[in-house]
Amino acid sequence: VVIMGQEKGHDTASRLTHNFGMARPEGYRKAVRLMDLAEQYGLPVLSFVDTAGAYPGLGAEERGQAEAIARSTERGLTLGVPSIATITGEGGSGGAIAIASASRVIMLEHSIYSVISPEGAAGILWRDGARARDAAMAMKITGPDLMGLKIVDRLIEEPVGGAHTDRDAAMANVGDVLAEELKGFEGLSPQQIKKRRADRFYAIGAL
Repeated sequence: VVIMGQEKGHDTASRLTHNFGMARPEGYRKAVRLMDLAEQYGLPVLSFVDTAGAYPGLGAEERGQAEAIARSTERGLTLGVPSIATITGEGGSGGAIAIASASRVIMLEHSIYSVISPEGAAGILWRDGARARDAAMAMKITGPDLMGLKIVDRLIEEPVGGAHTDRDAAMANVGDVLAEELKGFEGLSPQQIKKRRADRFYAIGAL
């Protein structure tokens, strides 16, 4: 398999090293190269999403951040091999979608997935970041809501108290689900894989 993902870090030093999980344009271009190689060699793509969004700095914009996100999203949608995106904490904005335009999107049950942070939405809608809870409820960013909208295909059970309380058990659960999900693609042609992915995205939000 081909694996790619975002990592926020767990302390100040690692968060700075990983830029708080916010990828620069070069990161998304690397993702495109990985997807190209995966298709060339017939390998499934597993992506792990944990980001508040793509890095919004001036330098990133000058180097084509929006174009890099768009290219990565497009490549994910046109892959002729199976792809599974796992949201492990936060899936925010286009920075998450760029590596989550997959055949299947699954998430840890307490993760969130949204076009914007609740604080950002509250600031735009009500000019009051304190109303983040209202924004979160309105945007339906939790697993059960996302399942209902067909944005997410499956929730992964977390250990009692959350994945961070027992990382080994959480990773084992993710591994079991990924193995099961990959079996669902056995025997499918590239054309069938592409059609199944397209049908999945066309169904989002359908009542």
